[in-house]
Amino acid sequence: MDLKRSTQIGLWTAAVAALVLLILRIGIPGGGGPSRETAGTDYPGRPITLLVPYAAGGGTDATARALATATEKVLGQPVIVVNRTGGGGSVGLMEGANAKGDGYTVTFLPAELTILPHLGLLPITYERFKPIAQTNFDPSAITVRQDAPWQDVNEFLDFAKAHPEELKMGNAGTGSIWHLAAVTLERETGVKFAHIPFEGAGPAVSALMDGFVDAVPVSPAEVKKYVDEGKLRILAVNADKRSEALPDVPTLEEQTGIHVNFTGTWRGLAVPKDTPDAIAEVLAGAFIKGTEDREFREYMNSNGLGLLVKDGKAFAKQLKESDDLFAAMIPELGLSRK
Repeated sequence: MDLKRSTQIGLWTAAVAALVLLILRIGIPGGGGPSRETAGTDYPGRPITLLVPYAAGGGTDATARALATATEKVLGQPVIVVNRTGGGGSVGLMEGANAKGDGYTVTFLPAELTILPHLGLLPITYERFKPIAQTNFDPSAITVRQDAPWQDVNEFLDFAKAHPEELKMGNAGTGSIWHLAAVTLERETGVKFAHIPFEGAGPAVSALMDGFVDAVPVSPAEVKKYVDEGKLRILAVNADKRSEALPDVPTLEEQTGIHVNFTGTWRGLAVPKDTPDAIAEVLAGAFIKGTEDREFREYMNSNGLGLLVKDGKAFAKQLKESDDLFAAMIPELGLSRK
């Protein structure tokens, strides 16, 4: 074999070896990171469904819709929000967990995923999902109508103590995070409410506006619009510090001296557990990129939604911690039906 021929073969062999090494590196952590190629060159090839287990109008729905709009710019496919109501969130969560793990169904997880199983209202746990990312965190805001007779939270609680089970407290469903917020407030202050469940915070707030309930303990985002319009009034925010969206509203502890150790609500994204890691990584990258969108961040800030972004690993840790918390809290409150 002549020298020229030998040299060509050597160069060709080296090129093939380099190409093989590059392909192998795609599947190695740190060797190029997640890409659409690892999930299949045609993924996503059609619209993605984002399941929301509550009715339209609440904080979970509002966050999901804003994030869907931001993320579809990254994915190049529509992200369609579908509300699946029922069972305080259990219907939508079951549908999301049982969906095909092909990357075309994402579930917007509320904190209730770690509550309902301990109430005996959901036959699955967070372990049926593969976490993608956490998107936000919101405290509880005790809210009444503008014409309510109570000017501050102390007057509200004094009335509740003098009239046990007379004040109707709306919530996002039995076992919802806002139901537990009200029950925890009862335990720490000695009051007793009449708890009225609805299919999500949006319907609960509507019931407050229409006079069917006296108060709701939902997030600032779920009432801010009506507060700004002068229709509702927030008596207190149950958090360690004042809400950035409502800096003039004092915390519960500021007014009463009572510290209620309560986590508030978080929300995040997940896919069915059997979804391939490569697809989950593409979705995680896209949704996290969506949270960086300027319009999304402006929407969150202007609507009082607390932005807190964590990757899938950190969100998985949050899920376990929350599940452990409610596993201990719910029996203590006497709410377990298991």
